[in-house]
Amino acid sequence: MFRFKKKELSEEELNLAEQCRQEAESLYRSGKYNCAEAVLEAVRRRFTPELSESLVQAVSGFGGGSGAGCICGAVSGGTVLLGLALKDDKKAVSRMTQELHTWFKGNYGVTCCKTIRRTHKGICPALTGETAGKIGEMLEKY
Repeated sequence: MFRFKKKELSEEELNLAEQCRQEAESLYRSGKYNCAEAVLEAVRRRFTPELSESLVQAVSGFGGGSGAGCICGAVSGGTVLLGLALKDDKKAVSRMTQELHTWFKGNYGVTCCKTIRRTHKGICPALTGETAGKIGEMLEKY
């Protein structure tokens, strides 16, 4: 069996969604950002850099399922970002939020943080990146 080493692409060669995916996962893995913060910050940098970095602090409570283990922080942080990025188009925010939830449930079975952490051990870094990538993909199409 042959294995090919995957070539690392420069940032310019990556599409915005992939840049969001990679950066969110990296931010989460750094230990300085929780899932909600990492998703919001990675997508904010690419799509709404005019928004203040202090918004990351506003979603810090969403990490780990808002401390109670309910809805995944990556989904919560992403939902906040959609509302901020598309503030003048509430129908698009609603549609994309629904799309995000449907996509997430299709990939992970549930949006409940506690359940995901129990059934998909160690997946949070990748899940955080994938969620940011999905949001980036939706915003690219918008």
